Amino acid sequence: MLTSKTNILAQKTAFKERKLRLRWLLVFSSIPLFGIYAAFGIAPQTITQDIAISNVIEEIALPQTLVRQTQLNSGDESFWQADQVRRDDTLASLMQRLSINNTEALDFLRYDAGALSSQLRPGHFVRVQVNQDGGLLKLEYEIDSDTTLKVERTTSGYQAQTATLNTETRQLLKSAEINSSLFAATDATDIPDSIAMQIADIFSGEIDFHSDLRKGDRFAVVYEADYNNGSLIKTGKVLAAEFTNNGKNYRALMYRDPDGEINYYTPEGKSLQKSFLRSPLEFSRISSGFSLGRFHPILQRMRAHKGVDFAAPTGTRIKATSGGVISFVGTKSGYGNIVVLQHQNGISTVYGHLSRFVSGLRKGMKVSQGEIIGFVGMTGLATGPHLHYELLLRGQHRNPMTIALPAAKPIEAKYSADFAAASAVSNAQLDLLSASNVAALD
Repeated sequence: MLTSKTNILAQKTAFKERKLRLRWLLVFSSIPLFGIYAAFGIAPQTITQDIAISNVIEEIALPQTLVRQTQLNSGDESFWQADQVRRDDTLASLMQRLSINNTEALDFLRYDAGALSSQLRPGHFVRVQVNQDGGLLKLEYEIDSDTTLKVERTTSGYQAQTATLNTETRQLLKSAEINSSLFAATDATDIPDSIAMQIADIFSGEIDFHSDLRKGDRFAVVYEADYNNGSLIKTGKVLAAEFTNNGKNYRALMYRDPDGEINYYTPEGKSLQKSFLRSPLEFSRISSGFSLGRFHPILQRMRAHKGVDFAAPTGTRIKATSGGVISFVGTKSGYGNIVVLQHQNGISTVYGHLSRFVSGLRKGMKVSQGEIIGFVGMTGLATGPHLHYELLLRGQHRNPMTIALPAAKPIEAKYSADFAAASAVSNAQLDLLSASNVAALD
């Protein structure tokens, strides 16, 4: 019994000693924490008013990028820009987009540089060198496939001259899918606007690009492009195209006959060209349709609207929907500036509210289908810029959007063999694009 009590007492004593050692261990281990707490507690209350403050100035060499930026701010540097003429461009809008704002350059380009404003064509390329103040130093504009207009600022003012380009022509193959619009699809695959407009023109007799497009439609195109020293200078003609609209396939092959005339045909030789274009504008919104009873927004009364109004920005180019002879050009009552064309088979077309006519347009002049005859405006009785377009058959107004348009003649029998041989490669290229869904081949 005594031995048992002794053992219990020894265990209690040992437990107390261990407990005491543990307490001291906790005290010593907590000392750093008290120091940290003291530091955080004291730091916000530290008095700093009497601390001396001094400025240190040291020269530091600027990196190369900063030196370049400093020089750019001096106004002595310049930069190059490249762009394409858009569908509705005027000289002023093009120069504004290219950051050119000096009046001297604009006046020279408008009046002295071979009348550049009258030579602007959608899809044509332009390159400019501009200084930091928006002053034009140099300009290069593609007049045609072989000729470039060059403008340069000299000590005596601006000077212009034309130069001949040495170009290499390549064939480009591209395809795309429609998600919203034709131009959105071509932009996504880097297809120029000029090619998109050709596609729309080629298939305009089969597809209404204002209302027929569907999400998921696809197209493939083979077209020419000219390069100079490896750089794209301009795009040329569409050689072949295929469009799948709402599940139906349309294919077009370009053929240049021995006389040099160019047309587009189906693989079977059927012409895709109509005797009349459905629309006199490349792309626009129909703001008012053909109607025998419409409330006139200006006259404030019911009045027949015997044509179609195409809303478009002022300056948009207007095309002759078919070849014909100008029977009237001038100003006429509510039409404002107007052009009337007389075509075969007793058909005439009317183009009203023009802002201006193409230079040199006159009565008795012959024009071809697709030829530019004027520009959209709002002259006469108009609440906004648009084209008023009418079609008359033997003096009777018809709806231009629904009247049956006869197709052009199929390929002549004497050219059938040559057409088949010439189009074999284009057909194979379209088959390749359709099978592989390749976005672009160069």
